[in-house]
Amino acid sequence: MFTGIVEEAGVVKEAERGRLVIACKKALRGTHLGDSIAINGVDLTVAHMDEDSFTSNVMPETYRRSNLGQLKPGDLVNLERALTLSDRLGGHVVRGVVEATGTLLSVTPEEDAVIARYSAPPEIMRYVIVKGPIAIDGVSLTVIDRDESSFAVSLVVYTQDVTNLTRKQPGDTVNLESDIIARYVDQLLKEASPD
Repeated sequence: MFTGIVEEAGVVKEAERGRLVIACKKALRGTHLGDSIAINGVDLTVAHMDEDSFTSNVMPETYRRSNLGQLKPGDLVNLERALTLSDRLGGHVVRGVVEATGTLLSVTPEEDAVIARYSAPPEIMRYVIVKGPIAIDGVSLTVIDRDESSFAVSLVVYTQDVTNLTRKQPGDTVNLESDIIARYVDQLLKEASPD
């Protein structure tokens, strides 16, 4: 489990089918083999590590649902170590289970902030509400606007500086994870309603 508060942007060293090698510093502190690190919001297991990078294996299902298959050496990725029971939950509950991808539509400066708008498939938009949470490439964000097929978030200076979100261009793909609480409520209501 994660908070969506990205610790650093790592750099892809190698991106082979089934394997990613990520260069980083902060995400390695206190990390052991077998630990979880979210890469662009995808919970992956540390399979190998050295003093300045770690390696994770990637399953075909992960490639089908995320943007990890598009990564190439030199790309920046958002990194967050798994939450421990002694940590504060600063963002929202993020599972590291990407449900679908979306597309960056626009980036508009607004004073110190940046407004980013993303398109998303209907199965994600169902759970997107104004002032509700969403994880974009593993970053916990608050929705500020939505229409039938897209939503907007405001990126504060910290998010602009620490994550890869403002380095993306319109047309780029992002990983999306909707609010797990909304998904549970929806499932419970479906099961409780008569056929």
